[in-house]
Amino acid sequence: MMAAANIKARTGMSEKQLFDFAAFRFQDAERTGYSEYSYWKSVWRNFVKKKSAVIMLGVFVVLFIFTFVAAAIGKYDVNNLRIVDSLMFTRPGGEFWFGTDNLGRDYWAQVWHATRTSIILAVSVSAGQILLGVIIGMMWGYVRKLDRLFTELYNLIDNIPTIIYMTLIALMIGKSYFIMACAIIGFGWLATARNVRNLVFMYRDREYNLASRCLGTKLWRILTKNILPYLISVIILRLALAIPGTIAYETTLAYLGLMDISTPSLGILLRNARSFFLDYPYLLVIPASIVSVITVTFYLVGNAFSDACDPRNHV
Repeated sequence: MMAAANIKARTGMSEKQLFDFAAFRFQDAERTGYSEYSYWKSVWRNFVKKKSAVIMLGVFVVLFIFTFVAAAIGKYDVNNLRIVDSLMFTRPGGEFWFGTDNLGRDYWAQVWHATRTSIILAVSVSAGQILLGVIIGMMWGYVRKLDRLFTELYNLIDNIPTIIYMTLIALMIGKSYFIMACAIIGFGWLATARNVRNLVFMYRDREYNLASRCLGTKLWRILTKNILPYLISVIILRLALAIPGTIAYETTLAYLGLMDISTPSLGILLRNARSFFLDYPYLLVIPASIVSVITVTFYLVGNAFSDACDPRNHV
């Protein structure tokens, strides 16, 4: 009031002339209270700031697309490769771009078909075991009555090396990709479920969850609406790291002879190269390089995307 009186004295203007009172408008009030914040837009903005992760993601996309292109531009079809003894261990050159293997078959067709097979297998298996682990982990951590059951199940499976289970399944049921993929999912959910269970413990008894239970909110809605959003960054990270882990595990199973060798995969190629790589290193270097690129890609992309999904990093 004193300031208004001083201004009025200096300017000689009335109070009505000095101030223009704004009328209330509902549309203007709504406009000022509106936020353009979008969670997934913010996730993307934070992710693209990590240039190395964006570049590696582009490399992986190009690599996966090229597995289809390579079959079209290659000179030989992977499904009709002939065994030619005279062409065994032909070095990479104009006729055979990646050389030939110990049976004289074109290595270019085998490598890119194996890469596509391993990527599809790794993504599907990783998604399956992460999904199963998240579901079991959330139930394990939130429903107190199930804690003893899942704890004993976890201890029963985890205390025996997984390779023993996989060996028994391969010998008693079969070595097909479908059977082994289901087996990997059936034993691969443990680490994810344990991690999710410990995180759910942190959020289970917070005030908003207690209020939801008092209001009679259904269990599935509490888990999906109140708790799952806090786990997204962890789930994304575990999924990204599970994909190269699955490829490495598939390579190990193939190396031990526990996978069907009729369908080429990166693991099968590495297994076949173990006896010849000292004399013909290209048989090992080429598939090993692709496995390394995929591993590094998902490590960088997974960490960057996990950080981007954390709401604490959003501005």
